[in-house]
Amino acid sequence: MTSRHTRRRALIGGLASLGVTVGMITTGTAPAAHAATWPTPNGSQPVSSTIAVSGTVDGGMKKYYGSGNLAGDGQEEGQDPIFRLAAGATLKNVIIGAPGADGIHCEGNCTLQNVWWEDVGEDAATFRGGSTYTVTGGGAKKAADKVFQHNGPGTVNISNFAVSEFKTLYRSCGDCSTSYTRKVNLSNIEVTGTGTTARLVGINVNRGDVATLRGITILNDPSRRVIPCQKYNNNTAVGTGPDSTNCLYSSSDITYR
Repeated sequence: MTSRHTRRRALIGGLASLGVTVGMITTGTAPAAHAATWPTPNGSQPVSSTIAVSGTVDGGMKKYYGSGNLAGDGQEEGQDPIFRLAAGATLKNVIIGAPGADGIHCEGNCTLQNVWWEDVGEDAATFRGGSTYTVTGGGAKKAADKVFQHNGPGTVNISNFAVSEFKTLYRSCGDCSTSYTRKVNLSNIEVTGTGTTARLVGINVNRGDVATLRGITILNDPSRRVIPCQKYNNNTAVGTGPDSTNCLYSSSDITYR
């Protein structure tokens, strides 16, 4: 029979192949609330006007936070972002502090690599205008509403990401002026529950949206208040749970610790 220690070594080796550190996923009886290892900023910079990003920008783990016209941290619509990414841009190794304004706007295909939001403002990131948007590594917390807002067409891929203190990790826009069929893929996501209802994804089944969930670990949620997949007809909730058309996952894709 395989020993517990052998199984644990195999688990850690598998996570390492996905680019996840042991500190991100807990095993045994480690406190769930401290599962994600949040980075220490390498300096900080106030941002009073949106920073335009094209090509690849490496922030060197500096913290950026809003000031002046970007000092908002509420849910008011229409706030400007800290960063605006042109089509094809990559932003990596960045911490967004508070106030977070409207986080990051992607105006086309974009990649967010190892980006951390310490206190999400209106949204952490908004995707529009492209066909493929990639979030790999990093994490977000203190999102009073959404973390990722998908307004444009195409597919959002989120992997190796940690989220806590949130209401919705990903939302396909339910009331945008232009309607699209959207897709989202979640892979190797660490979720910390807070005892209140939260949603990993919210998709519009009336528009044919598709969400695929794999390797989801949910911590600190004994009452199962975190909903993996919430279905909407635009902004009207119409059900939850896996199916063969819109919410593609099974019970084996969700691990509770």
